[in-house]
Amino acid sequence: MRRTRRLYAGREAVVDGARRLTYAQFFERCDRWSAALQRLGVRQGDRVAYISPNTAANLESFYGVPQIGAVLVPINFRLNAAEVRYILQHSGASVVCAHADYLEMVDGIRGECPAIRHAVALEGTRDGWQDYEELLGAADAAAVERPAIAEQDLLTINYTSGTTSRPKGVMITHRNAYMNVVGTLLHFPLTCRDRYLWTLPMFHANGWTFVWIMTAVGGAHVCLRQVDPVRAFGLIREESVTALCAAPTVLITLANASPEVRGDVPRGVRVMTAGAPPAAATIERLEVELGWELLHVYGLTETAPFITVCEPRPEHDGLGPEARAAVKARQGVELITSGELRVVDDDDNEVPPDGETLGEIVVRGNVVMQGYYDDPDATARAMRGGWFRSGDAAVVQPDGYVEIRDRFKDVIISGGENISSIEVEGVMMRHPAVQEIAVVGMPDEKWGESPHAFVVPAAGASASAAELTAYAREQMAHFKTPRSFTFVDQLPKTATGKIQKYVLRGGRRAIATQ
Repeated sequence: MRRTRRLYAGREAVVDGARRLTYAQFFERCDRWSAALQRLGVRQGDRVAYISPNTAANLESFYGVPQIGAVLVPINFRLNAAEVRYILQHSGASVVCAHADYLEMVDGIRGECPAIRHAVALEGTRDGWQDYEELLGAADAAAVERPAIAEQDLLTINYTSGTTSRPKGVMITHRNAYMNVVGTLLHFPLTCRDRYLWTLPMFHANGWTFVWIMTAVGGAHVCLRQVDPVRAFGLIREESVTALCAAPTVLITLANASPEVRGDVPRGVRVMTAGAPPAAATIERLEVELGWELLHVYGLTETAPFITVCEPRPEHDGLGPEARAAVKARQGVELITSGELRVVDDDDNEVPPDGETLGEIVVRGNVVMQGYYDDPDATARAMRGGWFRSGDAAVVQPDGYVEIRDRFKDVIISGGENISSIEVEGVMMRHPAVQEIAVVGMPDEKWGESPHAFVVPAAGASASAAELTAYAREQMAHFKTPRSFTFVDQLPKTATGKIQKYVLRGGRRAIATQ
């Protein structure tokens, strides 16, 4: 913020619908908001919660709140009221700021959150809420008191999805986020010429730190409040977008958009993807059909979030599109700044780089969280032996690139053979009738369990279970072939786009009797 204010004050900073702000205007609003928060009694270490889509006001939170030493709590706006209530209670937030779409929901739970002293409507109005723009207008940007902030002070508390248990509050420090910003820019260089489309939610691991990355280089933030292919492709054309981030589920949506929706798609858009292993078929379609350039990274909320990057090498250039996409689907190698990463067996010995031996990804270093907020037991379990335990099962290829084969809980053990659901999904995604797929283990009297596939058919295409079975048997070992298929309109997902395989597994016994 300080550097960009000096260097790029006159450059366009934010586009949010009809609103356009230069960096000078954007930072003045951030300073006003800092002053307004201090007038509301917010002090260093206090928590300020936000529930909002990707808007200019939401982006201002990532500067206005931290520069006064307060801690930002960005809440996933797709959570239900009970989940939001738990996060507000657990974090002890004294201020909650919400977009118009969430005022009613928050009102229904405010009475159960005694720590909340102020509720601020970022957009819209409602009785009992203070108006964000009015508070800004009444504040003096020059009145901000900036306390000394140490690099290990808390910046944000990011709550995990909580798919199988209570959400955990991941404590990210100023140093954690800063090191991720620097590391990302080393591997994904950007400049003040770049214009970034917010297809990724800002709350999600702080927008993978692009809330700070684009400001660091003086580039433009182009806000997208909801992922809609028509609007996304429209903004890419109209705003000369050069870069975006997206989870694989969003990439699938963009890659499968019709030519009418895509329009005249600019080539050369640079895309960073993470959140789940992308299918090689999706990568190939984006790069070959759209002419975009994709970089795959891997990490977790607990690691601020990136710990590996599928770093391109000159020898990859000579590969055909399919083989190059398969390499790009790997998680890759350590970022220069992230710290140490190992893939270890049950005895914490590193697995050999043979592309076959499974181990768990563990990491320590610059980007690893301070711990889980107010949860020392969960912190101790996650940081056993001084290494953060990811729960991801991976192999190391001979070239040193890490490749995730599954979450350990998602590995299918059939007749004593380990089957990677991700591997099976990657193969099946190449069938033209498959738009999305999730493979889970299903009880099997003979083999213990066997693969079952849930398939979202591609628009205008169809394939029977027998056809998909025949295709799978041609492409992979027979024991990996799904024994049965269920065709669905959509797959259950977390609010950050990850497929909820535990939901699918919950119904697998009923499927087995069909």
